[in-house]
Amino acid sequence: ALAQQQPAPPPPVPAAIDPSAIRVLLVAELETTLSAQMNGTLGDLKASLGKQVPKGFLLVQLQCNEAQARANVAEAELAQARQNLDAKRTMRDLNAVGDLEVSLANTELQKAIGSRALAVTQAGYCFVRAPFAARIAKVYVKPYQTVSSGTPLFDVVSDSALKVRLNVPSAMLKQLKAGQPFKVSILETGKTYPAQVTAINARVDAVAQTVELEARLDQAYPELIAGMSGVARFPSAP
Repeated sequence: ALAQQQPAPPPPVPAAIDPSAIRVLLVAELETTLSAQMNGTLGDLKASLGKQVPKGFLLVQLQCNEAQARANVAEAELAQARQNLDAKRTMRDLNAVGDLEVSLANTELQKAIGSRALAVTQAGYCFVRAPFAARIAKVYVKPYQTVSSGTPLFDVVSDSALKVRLNVPSAMLKQLKAGQPFKVSILETGKTYPAQVTAINARVDAVAQTVELEARLDQAYPELIAGMSGVARFPSAP
C-alpha cells in the first residue's frame, strides 16, 4: 500500500507582511580587505582564519630588503645634506660664499628630507598591520608567497559591537525613531538580545514598500559574529 502523503507545510509569512517578526542581518561596524602595497615575498603569516587581533597587530611582514636599503641610503643622503648646509653657513659667516650657495644647500636639504620621508613610507609597506581591533574573516595568501602591489591578503571585520540591518514595512515609519529599543532573536544562538534603532533611511523602497533601518546591539556579545541572521520584534508592532 502506498504511504499516505503528508501535506506540505504552509509557506512562511514574509517579514514584510508580519511586522512583528522582521528578518535581520548582523554586520560588522567596520570591515575591509587588506592588500599588499608593494611587490615582495611574504614571510610567516601571524594571523589565521577567525583569529582575534588588536589594533596595530602585525599580520604579515614582507621580505623587502631593497626597500630598507633605499631608506638607509636616503638617511645617509639627508645627513650629508645637513652637513653641507652647516658648512655653507659657516663659510657665509666668513664671507667665503654668497647667499645663493647657502640657499642652494638649503634646497638640497629639503629635497633630502622629502626623499627620506618617501623611502621610509615605502619601507613601511613591508609591514601589514590590523587597522583596528578585528577578527580575520578570510586569508587569501600563503606563507612565502610572492605578491604584487594590490594583491588581497586578509579580510578583517571589527571586533566591536555588531550592527543590525533590517527592512521594515514603510507603514511602520510613523512609529519609528532613533533610539527606539527592540529585541533581536538570532537563529544561530537561539538567544534574544536588546538593540536600539540608530538610523532610518531617508528613502522608501517604492516597489517593496519597505524602509531600511540600522540598529546597534546594546553591547558586544562574544558568541555573535557578522553574517548571523534572525528576526526583530518591535514592542509597538501590532
